[in-house]
Amino acid sequence: MGVETEDLHVVFFPFMAHGHMIPTLDIARLFAARDNVKATIITTPLNMGTFTKANENSKIIINIEVFNFPAKEAGLPDGCETPELSLGPGMIHNFFKATDMLNEQLENYLDKVRPDCLVADMFFPWATECAAKFNIPRLVFHGTSYFSLCAQEIVRVHEPFKKVSSDDEPFVLPYLPGEIQLRRLQIPEDLRKDEETFIKKRIQKVKESEVQSYGVIVNSFYKLEKDYADFFTKELGRRAWNVGPVSLNNRDDKAHRGKQTLTDEHECLKWLSSKKPDSVIYVCFGSTASIIAPQLHEIAMALEASGKEFIWVVRNGGKNEEWLPPGFEQRTEGKGLIIRGWAPQVLILEHEAIGGFVTHCGWNSTLEGITAGVPMVTWPIFAEQFYNEILVTQILKTGVPVGVKKWSRTPLIEDIIKREAVEMALREITEGEEVEERRSRAKKLKEMGQKAVEEGGSSYSDITALITELRGYHLRQQN
Repeated sequence: MGVETEDLHVVFFPFMAHGHMIPTLDIARLFAARDNVKATIITTPLNMGTFTKANENSKIIINIEVFNFPAKEAGLPDGCETPELSLGPGMIHNFFKATDMLNEQLENYLDKVRPDCLVADMFFPWATECAAKFNIPRLVFHGTSYFSLCAQEIVRVHEPFKKVSSDDEPFVLPYLPGEIQLRRLQIPEDLRKDEETFIKKRIQKVKESEVQSYGVIVNSFYKLEKDYADFFTKELGRRAWNVGPVSLNNRDDKAHRGKQTLTDEHECLKWLSSKKPDSVIYVCFGSTASIIAPQLHEIAMALEASGKEFIWVVRNGGKNEEWLPPGFEQRTEGKGLIIRGWAPQVLILEHEAIGGFVTHCGWNSTLEGITAGVPMVTWPIFAEQFYNEILVTQILKTGVPVGVKKWSRTPLIEDIIKREAVEMALREITEGEEVEERRSRAKKLKEMGQKAVEEGGSSYSDITALITELRGYHLRQQN
């Protein structure tokens, strides 16, 4: 049997958060869509629904394997199989402890099944060594951009934030292409500390595991950030394959990505279709960000004052909505639509009525905005989101920053962005001299992303090359 037709079994092991599980499912489908490739996803019992519901609505069926999640052993409450349950810092550490306990289950599975490749999330650094025991190549999935990966490594290794005298003084990220500047408070607090924190140790393990792995899969496309894709491979010495934008490949399942939506997508799209092109602002902060009530109040006041039509997704507003200004929904009836819970984001962003996207700059949302050709108001909160903001606003020049100065998983009352700043950003993204140029750049990036995933495109070709290489590796092991 030739290299081109040798059966290949690729196993995917995503971290138990929707921002990791959704793109992993997309990538698994990309592989399963190729001839003679079988894809399996490993997850935990309470996260099965993310994948089984998607399978019901897709022509490409992915095998699902289930591992028991050791919540009790790690000191977590029953049912805690995702970090999106507003866990405090101590509980987050317990959650990672529980994921580390999955090592034995993964090892038993690999020993029994012997797949040809393991694609494991970055948060499972022990997966590289586990796969190596059975001579199985392990690929790392980070779920973020090349630019972010490069910037994170420069910050970790060179610590340029130590060379400034105050939190307000900007510093340059050395060695990176472009004059990329940050401020100290935009770096995670744990990384700024001199002592060895839990996060520092974890990142160190992740990077060591990445270097020892077979390579890295990146949900991006080469032309979007080619300088940083080249830096990642040539300067940082990583092997990497572009596979994105992965959300573009699953056109039959846009309304069922992630959790069950609490709004009727047809009603939502019908509402959008009654609006003029580029007239509606879409506001959504993703699945993990916690926005405190006073900040929600400021956003509401800004939306009303701007006079813009909007769709606003509120994840944690709750039933008791004192954060809404009195009479807000009545005054904005017809002009605004509030969605409580999960929303069909890809469908919304692709609608011609959407003219701007207020985003927390998580990579999935950022890339979905880019591939929809929508300019963005950037509002980073934590994780690698400040790096993604720089990519959008300074490098791609398709976004406007709202003005967040501080990295914080749960922003405090003193960190609130005032309504005047929010309103100014909303106006800047939809009015003024630079609007058309920004919109034109966004549309070009959309076209580039679509070409990348089409047959013959850069991401399509990278997947082909990776599959061919893995088949060759498998054959060499057999001989």
